[in-house]
Amino acid sequence: MKFCLCNEMFEGWEFPKVCAEAKKAGYGAVEIAPFTLGKLADQVTPAERASLRKSASDAGVEIAGLHWLLAKTEGLHVNHPERAVRDRTADYLRHLTDLCADVGGKIMVFGSPNQRSICKGLTQQQAWGYAVETFYRLTPKLEERGVTLCLEPLAPEETDFLNTAADAARMIREVGSKSFQLLLDVKAMSSEHTPIPDIIRANRAVLKHFHANDANKRGPGFGDTDFRPIAAALKEINYRGWVSVEVFDFKPDPVTIATRSIEYLKKVFAQTNPRSAQ
Repeated sequence: MKFCLCNEMFEGWEFPKVCAEAKKAGYGAVEIAPFTLGKLADQVTPAERASLRKSASDAGVEIAGLHWLLAKTEGLHVNHPERAVRDRTADYLRHLTDLCADVGGKIMVFGSPNQRSICKGLTQQQAWGYAVETFYRLTPKLEERGVTLCLEPLAPEETDFLNTAADAARMIREVGSKSFQLLLDVKAMSSEHTPIPDIIRANRAVLKHFHANDANKRGPGFGDTDFRPIAAALKEINYRGWVSVEVFDFKPDPVTIATRSIEYLKKVFAQTNPRSAQ
């Protein structure tokens, strides 16, 4: 299994140092939250993009892609009733796609709860239609640049739109592009009634990327979430993407989180087999 590390836990660290620490801990890739670059995607210069790519290469890791795509942006929303807002959002997602490809990434994760929650006055059906339209308009750019946008179901405590893997899979089918696929996140799946291994199995056809964390928002192995059946289910479906550690509680420190998380994941994946996913 391939392990990746999300960079936002390294608050204030220079990117070369993040890459070096990821490599030292045993990760094969780093996943970038664009807000950590300190500017909007279209403001990242060609030289800065080349520098990010070189920093990863020099450290011996890949850049898997981008996540937290619309964090710390203003005036963007995928299902806003105003066409101008949806136009700006689609345009910015195109800029993010170019940034992702330019730094060597292949994956973008769309979570962004605040920029997808149902706008006041809209029905669920109306919000759904606007979101499908926005994502569909992005697919030519994704296909052109060889980037896959992965839609992330999120828990009801974070948003009122696309709360289950089944919802996300239905939208993926409606958009109808191989460049628009699914991200499954352990913390988010923990809010569903369906067992996590069953969610993984049910969505094997569209699962492209995976975020590993505990239900308590900390790293894998830092809580009560048992990753053995999760690892077994990923093995069962022959998952070949990244398993990327994403945490929301940065205590005690990024080095401890990175090191203990991958130690736990490697141990779990080494000790499980597909039959134990039941």
